[in-house]
Amino acid sequence: MQAAKPLFDYPKFWAECFGPAPFLPMSKEEMDQLGWDSCDIIIVTGDAYVDHPSFGMAIIGRLLEAQGFRVGIIAQPDWRSKDDFMKLGQPNLFFGVAAGNMDSMINRYTADKKIRSDDAYTPGGLAGKRPDRASLVYSQRCKEAYSETPVILGGIEASLRRIAHYDYWQDKVRRSILMDATADILLYGNAERAVVEIAQRLAAGETVEQITDVRGTAFVRRDTPEGWFEVDSTRIDRPGKVDKIINPYVNTQDTAACAIEQEKGEQEDPNEAKVVQLLAHPRLERDRTVIRLPSFEKVRSDAVLYAHANRVLHLETNPGNARALVQKHGEVDVWFNPPPIPMSTEEMDYVFGMPYARVPHPLYGKEKIPAYEMIRFSVNIMRGCFGGCTFCSITEHEGRIIQNRSHESILAEIEEMRKVPGFTGVVSDLGGPTANMYRIACKDPEIERHCRKPSCVWPGICENLNTDHSSLIELYRKARALPGVKKILIASGLRYDLAVESPEYVKELVTHHVGGYLKIAPEHTEEGPLSKMMKPGIGTYDTFKRMFEKFSKEAGKEQYLIPYFIAAHPGTTDEDMMNLALWLKRNGFRADQVQAFYPSPMASATAMYHSGKNPLRKVTYKSDGVTIVKSDQQRRLHKAFLRYHDPKGWPMLREALERMGRADLIGNGKHHLIPTYQPQTDEYQSARRKNSTPAGSKKAGQPLLTQHTGLPPRASNGSKPWNKTEEGKATGYAKGKKRTTKRQPNIPR
Repeated sequence: MQAAKPLFDYPKFWAECFGPAPFLPMSKEEMDQLGWDSCDIIIVTGDAYVDHPSFGMAIIGRLLEAQGFRVGIIAQPDWRSKDDFMKLGQPNLFFGVAAGNMDSMINRYTADKKIRSDDAYTPGGLAGKRPDRASLVYSQRCKEAYSETPVILGGIEASLRRIAHYDYWQDKVRRSILMDATADILLYGNAERAVVEIAQRLAAGETVEQITDVRGTAFVRRDTPEGWFEVDSTRIDRPGKVDKIINPYVNTQDTAACAIEQEKGEQEDPNEAKVVQLLAHPRLERDRTVIRLPSFEKVRSDAVLYAHANRVLHLETNPGNARALVQKHGEVDVWFNPPPIPMSTEEMDYVFGMPYARVPHPLYGKEKIPAYEMIRFSVNIMRGCFGGCTFCSITEHEGRIIQNRSHESILAEIEEMRKVPGFTGVVSDLGGPTANMYRIACKDPEIERHCRKPSCVWPGICENLNTDHSSLIELYRKARALPGVKKILIASGLRYDLAVESPEYVKELVTHHVGGYLKIAPEHTEEGPLSKMMKPGIGTYDTFKRMFEKFSKEAGKEQYLIPYFIAAHPGTTDEDMMNLALWLKRNGFRADQVQAFYPSPMASATAMYHSGKNPLRKVTYKSDGVTIVKSDQQRRLHKAFLRYHDPKGWPMLREALERMGRADLIGNGKHHLIPTYQPQTDEYQSARRKNSTPAGSKKAGQPLLTQHTGLPPRASNGSKPWNKTEEGKATGYAKGKKRTTKRQPNIPR
């Protein structure tokens, strides 16, 4: 992997003399107080401005400030006119535009395409403060305000929509957001390297049109430049397994690669070329080769080509071996440079060591911002995820290579946290995309550089992956020994298939860092959907559960696992959901809120949803299809199976079970899934309104179903949750029984 210039090695811009601002200014008055006559860079964001390293605008803003630039913030502007986009004046260098910490469509709509009633990133949790496809709209308004000022598009929304992508809300393939946004350049993935280099080069007098060689960027161009060699994506992605290395080069020696053996019985096509000679050159250099994907017009009209393009895109995500990609849109090309080089530990420390105020901007007064309230006492210790779950956007956005902070940097942030108003000594999380990938990586950098596998832990843990948790255990021990720290909780999702490789870690976690509940995500119990998710089998969950219960007992603590499951994921049949419901009942779990599959842009599972093909394997017109759940009725049925205990879903489940030939599961015994009787509607609804159990139950005045507040479920009066038996009566949980499952609302996974 090529070396990258360290973030802290650039010369400072002349405005460094102003020093860091208490908060990046949001008004002309604040600029005047700082002595500024203008901003060099203005960041436009769909989130409220919180000066905390969990918020993208704060990280990018403080990083650019550390480079010597004067950075202003326009947060949640009124997008109906250009006025709000002019309130800080014209920036000297560029506008940086992002929708916020979430894709704006996922932020605004549920998986059932219903508009949400709240927004966790807005003061007071109010909805309606951002438009649909916010980064697109903001970019257009910036150009309307100052047409000659460059607009640089970034953030997760732009990152996941950089290519022609399926849009769930319109049920069609949309072109690259770069085409619709009228932005000059798009930054994808972790954008620190790209934004610093571009800012420095613009400040040095280059034009944005000249900047075409920065990794992690996308831009529009007319033709492939001289000296580059094009490879048609259909020539390097002949039908085959996604984790088999495909080498289009002649006489290259890329042999030290990590791959999975072919499945037994699978025969290769003897006519399939293993090496494709494109031109009469002795060698095609990787850094001068570009892969041409099928055009927007082709993938829009051909779902199989869409799945093919998605597959190739995911093959070219390793910074060590990825090549540039290009996709034609009409008469122009959208060009995608290879992904950014991951940051070193020193660079991560530099980024997270900026002078963040760690609180929302004073403009918001006492208004609470729900997302901030959730994370204000948490610490992000790493970035990236090599799990590669097909429904998740973390890997696509942050990459598969874990980027770690040092112990010293993390402990220093905890020390700073003690100054934040409201800190009681409890650190709510030491984590990141996952709780336990800290300092876990490939054993050999050369193998890592060549690897094209979509996941390091599926279908099993790669033999080249170092699963040592010792550094994380040491960090936990150091953190809880800090003065003023009473408790360190782990709230990030745990990768339990990795955890079982280190019993010492599980013991440390269970003994000291579980606040009564630990959330994990098996997502399903059946092989069909699990293989399309790239998730481990439920047997691994059972192994972890035994360890969790063993160490909890040894610690003398009553603690519970909170498993998450997804309904209606590609590859899921009605029978799969029935079996999951039976597993839930057999294990005493009752889901209060359930998660239905949400097709986010660019995800592999979304390609399955749209095309009916599996981009993890062969993508041909004759290849096997994937079971897809698209109709509203079937999606409701799959959610009803997850909430098998809810009488409102019983009529639908009875009909489905009879249709499936499983009427034996309908009855009033403990071995049945749902009862034959149906509660009286009026009585049932009245009981819910009064927050009590139906007449005739053992305990009146207790909640019928657990309520969700974004925290582990508890009864509203402080008692333990309650469970509804097959007879329809409410009974309290006995010691050792399972709690209900839940998922935090509106927070992406």
